[in-house]
Amino acid sequence: MSKLIWVKNIVLSPICRKKIQLILRIVIGILAAIYALFAVVWILSASINPLHSLATQQLIPESASFRNYKDLLSDPINPFALWMWNSIKISTITSALCVFITSLGAYAFSRFRFSGQKNLLVTLLLVQIFPNTLAMVSLYLILHQIGNYIPMMGLNSHGGLILVYLGGVLGGNVWLMKGFFDSIPRSLDESALIDGASHWKVFWYIILPLARPMLVVIGILTFIGTYGDVILARVLLKNIEQLTLSVGLWMFIDGWYSERWGLFAAGALMGATPILVVFYLLQDLIVSGLTKGAVKD
Repeated sequence: MSKLIWVKNIVLSPICRKKIQLILRIVIGILAAIYALFAVVWILSASINPLHSLATQQLIPESASFRNYKDLLSDPINPFALWMWNSIKISTITSALCVFITSLGAYAFSRFRFSGQKNLLVTLLLVQIFPNTLAMVSLYLILHQIGNYIPMMGLNSHGGLILVYLGGVLGGNVWLMKGFFDSIPRSLDESALIDGASHWKVFWYIILPLARPMLVVIGILTFIGTYGDVILARVLLKNIEQLTLSVGLWMFIDGWYSERWGLFAAGALMGATPILVVFYLLQDLIVSGLTKGAVKD
């Protein structure tokens, strides 16, 4: 009887309870990390496997080598470095333009009152529901017509692809930015206007510095979305020198009997480097941008 009471007291002890909870958290964290990293380890294993096959893929290949990386960087027919530069350039320009245009639109919706404001906001939300892929044929024809007058904005051009990307990301980001601007006290605007500042100075010197975390979040989300796009880039770009990284890597596995999974895995790992660097450098702003504005002060 005394042993049962002792065991009962140990189980119900607050110290033991905290220790058990800590152990469970550690175990769950380890399992989640293994689950998340398994795919990365498998891709890394495939990138050092010279057989280009996933059917007989082993976690630790017997004949592991870095031949796939060398072949990928030295292939004159498939310019991997140029594809990667094209993706970085397109995604960076698209992100910068998206952040600037989105900020202007969100500031107008947040701080000004005009007729048709609610209808425009609802229209932006409805348009955002339909992805760009549904309008692929119309986008192709529109860029074909634009290319007759402005070749750098037509088909098979990075300018035309950036134009299409901007049309697909502005709607939702305007809503996201507007919600953040609404959380900034209007008393700051009123004080600046009383002191003689214009609306542009209020926007540029007061609102934008306070909204920097959200600007970073929108920029990164746009960068990732355009960096990994395959469908639109595959349809609108034709020349091998104009292709983006995602389309170029897709060519390595586009075939029934010519899949080169080793090159694909090596290119995928190297192609993920810019996104990892951006996340590492801006992680503090990303966290603050996603959390600020969730609770209004």
